[in-house]
Amino acid sequence: MFRRLSLALTMTAAALVAGCKTAEMPAPVENPAPAQYLIGPGDQLDIFVWRNPELSVSIPVRPDGRISTPLVEDMPAVGKTPTQLARDMEAALANYVKTPQVNVIVREFVGAFGEQIRVVGKAAQPRALAYRRSMTLLDVMIDVGGLAPGAAGNRAKIIRRLEGGRQTEINVRLADLLNEGRIDQNLEMMPGDVLFIPESRL
Repeated sequence: MFRRLSLALTMTAAALVAGCKTAEMPAPVENPAPAQYLIGPGDQLDIFVWRNPELSVSIPVRPDGRISTPLVEDMPAVGKTPTQLARDMEAALANYVKTPQVNVIVREFVGAFGEQIRVVGKAAQPRALAYRRSMTLLDVMIDVGGLAPGAAGNRAKIIRRLEGGRQTEINVRLADLLNEGRIDQNLEMMPGDVLFIPESRL
């Protein structure tokens, strides 16, 4: 009798352990690393050289993608992260300054050409915007101040680049999104998108 009871207890304990193993939570999946910002033409940069205020400047990135600072001329900046540019500046300044330490801060963001979203046509403030992760059509319209008078918002289109150099056009109803809250028209934007807003025919 005692042996049967002991065997039953052993089997029950084994079943409980097995049940606990099957109920274990899966290991959490690590979040992907955040995208790093790449400097683009038109970005406004603050460049600080520690203990050398005469070398510290606030400058825009030229249309050719380069910057010029005291002692460093025509340094390529486009396509680099601020940290990468700082290290390149340190290497260039090492010819003139002992152990330079450089910090680069982007004050006004535009982004690399391939990362920009361009808004053309009848927006209140048509311009190029820096792409941000999870950026939506509504975010874009807020950044450009909405539709301009005379805009045919419901005939707008997104021109998007595809793999292999192909393009596609996506029709969007901006007026319905902005005036009626049509969330189904609030599409997610992609780097390189062009939003075209035509003028009303009336």
